[in-house]
Amino acid sequence: MSEALLQIRSLAVRYPAPHGQAAGAVQALSGVDLDVAAGECLGLVGESGSGKTAILLSILGLLPPNARLGGSIRFHGDELVGMPLKRLNQIRGTRIAMIFQDPMSALNPYMRIIDQLSEVPRVHGGLSRRDAGQRALEMLEAVHIGEPRRRARQYPHELSGGMRQRVMIAMALIAEPELILADEPTTALDVTVQAQILELLQELRERTGAALLLVTHDLGIVAQLADRVGVMRHGRIVEQAGCLALFERPQHEYTRSLLAAMPRLKVPA
Repeated sequence: MSEALLQIRSLAVRYPAPHGQAAGAVQALSGVDLDVAAGECLGLVGESGSGKTAILLSILGLLPPNARLGGSIRFHGDELVGMPLKRLNQIRGTRIAMIFQDPMSALNPYMRIIDQLSEVPRVHGGLSRRDAGQRALEMLEAVHIGEPRRRARQYPHELSGGMRQRVMIAMALIAEPELILADEPTTALDVTVQAQILELLQELRERTGAALLLVTHDLGIVAQLADRVGVMRHGRIVEQAGCLALFERPQHEYTRSLLAAMPRLKVPA
């Protein structure tokens, strides 16, 4: 493998106990190592609380103020841990973007969709209001939102859950980032809309060449999208493998238990 687009080494995240007490401290991540190559999809799987989302928040510098972060996160060789906020802001949202789990909490309820979408090309791309608005409309079309001009003038609460998630994907891709972080992007959606969103992610990834770091608890999603898989438990990565190899020859006992728990369709005899 060529030099990784994203390289994480010995990543550790700890939340201290209140008032400096020894009891109650939480070690969210411990000694995490992983690489993401340009253009690939790496899936992170594991039960809730295993530390998957903490990795994404660490990359973007979005951990809570009381978190203690250690280790190294390099993007194109540049160290993100300890990077000045002004410089980090030039990277996140443009070269690295995130699709959040709940679009209603990530979208501003008081701003029209077109204003939220056009903010990145205006602030970071230097486009005029008119050109940024046109770019926003193009992105709504790219994520297959019907009647994009009408939808662009609506507020988040006026859209369905599937449409809001498509808007989130459009926001993540509008600056053509090299790396997309996706945190359970289909959790709150019904099965039909989930399938549409996954198909859309695959289509856009193939079109743009962006790498995808996908956090999910659903091994079916991993099988559909991921090139490689990292399995997390108790803040550590216990196994990494190519997607096919992991499903056919899991090495860790915890990975085998996850695969055994997958629902399977029973065909009547």
